[in-house]
Amino acid sequence: MKKITFVAALLVSFASFAQTWNVDKAHSKLGFTVTHLMISEVDGNFKTFDATIKSSKEDFSDAVFEVSADVNSLNTDNDNRDKDLKGASGFDVEKHPKLTFKSTSISKIDAKKYKLTGDLTLKGVTKPVTLEMTLLGMGKNMRTQKPKAGFKITGTIKRTDFGVGGMPAAVVGEDVELRAVGEFEQQ
Repeated sequence: MKKITFVAALLVSFASFAQTWNVDKAHSKLGFTVTHLMISEVDGNFKTFDATIKSSKEDFSDAVFEVSADVNSLNTDNDNRDKDLKGASGFDVEKHPKLTFKSTSISKIDAKKYKLTGDLTLKGVTKPVTLEMTLLGMGKNMRTQKPKAGFKITGTIKRTDFGVGGMPAAVVGEDVELRAVGEFEQQ
């Protein structure tokens, strides 16, 4: 009985050290880049998104990242393209209005570089992805004095693995570069 009580107390004390960090949306962006006609690139981003980090270590080596985005907030600065991307052959926002990512592991490569692995769900399809993450810096909110941290996360997925887009690869590239830049504040 004493061992169970000790283990329970240890788990509760560990959980109490975990800190939650919320994204500062005014200083963050969630987007992608795809090749068009094999000669240029088109950028897009999601205007409405949320992200949190939970970590008990100051270096984020045990962090869990969760991200969600309203796919209907997609913007590529072209109304016709946005309409197509939101349609049934694209993201199909009527049936699949959200994309989500939840990390399942993190590996520290060096002082500021990490490999972030997790489950990405797009258009109702969930697949594991591995992303590159860089800790850009840390500081304090000048008004609240709460700790802040900035991250850049990049990676590449195949759009058709998630059933996104019916266009041939010669028109719209198969590979999609993901890019997120986030500033987070400890709660």
